[in-house]
Amino acid sequence: GSLPTSPYPYFVGGHSERDRIMLQYSTFHGPRRRASHARRIMFSTVALGACLCLLFLLGLVLSYHSESRNPDVLSTLAQIPAVKFAPSFAHHASVTRDPSLSSSASCPPLRRSRMNLIPKSTETASESKREQLKKIKRNPEFNRMGFKDTREYAEKEMFNEFQSEIIKSMRENSYTLQKGDITFRLAQDFGFCWGVERAVQMAIEAKMHFGDKTIHITNEIIHNPGVNDKMRNMGIKFIPVEDGVKNFDQVKNGEVVILPAFGATLEEMKLLTDRGVQIVDTTCPWVSKVWNSVDSHTKKGHTSIIHGTWSHEETIATASFAEDYIIVKNMAEAEYVADYILNGGDRAEFLEKFKNAISKGFDPDVHLKKLGLANQTTMYKKETRAIGQMLQKTMMQKYGPENVNEHYMEFDTICDATQERQDAIHELILDKSIDFFLIVGGWDSSNTRHLVEIPHAEGIPAYHIDRAERLRPDNSIEHRTVDGEIEVLENLLKEGPVTIGVTSGASTPDSYVADAMNRLVLMKSAVSPAAVAEN
Repeated sequence: GSLPTSPYPYFVGGHSERDRIMLQYSTFHGPRRRASHARRIMFSTVALGACLCLLFLLGLVLSYHSESRNPDVLSTLAQIPAVKFAPSFAHHASVTRDPSLSSSASCPPLRRSRMNLIPKSTETASESKREQLKKIKRNPEFNRMGFKDTREYAEKEMFNEFQSEIIKSMRENSYTLQKGDITFRLAQDFGFCWGVERAVQMAIEAKMHFGDKTIHITNEIIHNPGVNDKMRNMGIKFIPVEDGVKNFDQVKNGEVVILPAFGATLEEMKLLTDRGVQIVDTTCPWVSKVWNSVDSHTKKGHTSIIHGTWSHEETIATASFAEDYIIVKNMAEAEYVADYILNGGDRAEFLEKFKNAISKGFDPDVHLKKLGLANQTTMYKKETRAIGQMLQKTMMQKYGPENVNEHYMEFDTICDATQERQDAIHELILDKSIDFFLIVGGWDSSNTRHLVEIPHAEGIPAYHIDRAERLRPDNSIEHRTVDGEIEVLENLLKEGPVTIGVTSGASTPDSYVADAMNRLVLMKSAVSPAAVAEN
């Protein structure tokens, strides 16, 4: 019969001329072709079976010949490199060759010893750390995508808890707010970054999804005391730390464990996987990018030199994915390492200086010949780049420009959000009317501390608070200095107009910034009540 046609030959229900010919051909010749194909498969199978039988018989002949005429053949075969057999034969590798057997007097008959030459299956210890992580992530109990069934609730909770109408209004009005004698100037990039927001929302989703199940978190979800208090109020348990070591004894099979935004060590992930818990991984993708970098260093045989703080949770996690590493917190420490590379030095002094910041068995005379640069994502991008340029120059001096690529490598792993917030406060500093900066963020937040350092370096007062309550009704402020000291400053606000620059770290919600601004307005009203009342 005739075939259907269509003006759209390559869509369903239509056929091109070529299609029509092929359909007719398969209709008339299909059965004959299928029968011929089946015969070819049958003959091929028989031929293959015959070949295998011949090989088996040949093996038996050689075995008999070797046993009867050459009793030392086992010693010779023992020198042959081991061959990795297919997994289906792995069960044969239960007996290993004893190297002490080298003569016919000590060798059992070859026929009984044939399987001694088959190696044992590869152990997981030979896997790279990156492969071990991939295996953990393939576990069905590992979740890093959140939970759709509770997402809508979590989004509403995030909006109600962390958004601010005041901050929204400032964004729409050139990032400026006037309240009586106070002029607030807000940096154009500040507050919650995408990775932090994602981590907090995933934690809320997990709490609602798992209902009454016990939920733990390996560390602070982010470096913000208010947000961590919210986690506790939701019933999420924080893993206790005893003498600087986390105690996972309270975590039981079938419970839920959240990994925070700055990640967890490979050892912690393996422990939790072995314990059979549900893992909710909120690690920021920018942090995972750094882990990929140190894995690349390992593959190339390079030592990872990590620009970061050795005690910071993110850097601890990153170091766990490196084989050999050294952590430098600033340019001064990087220059110390470079000087050792070029001129040598006191090995004992070097090891003492970096005793908390190096991998086990680290030897500066061995592990500084090939370097790969990585960083804690919250460090200064400019400083990381400067360290990279200095290390590259060091390797060029040591090994020659033509060999520098064999001895040095680096990737850009600075978080965009960190750099954007640093750039924004640099721009705000150009406004010479600003009297001081108020910077809101956790006192243990690395990226927030760096924001404080920028105006301080320009001679502009900057006060770092971790929550609005640090602004006191008596017109004083409890703040963290650039040196890490906690101080109280009396008489923060004076009479008359004042312009305050405001920004916040990547772990700080908008609502917490607005709370701090409202407190400043209340404090000002006590100093100049008439000025505030007029607005």
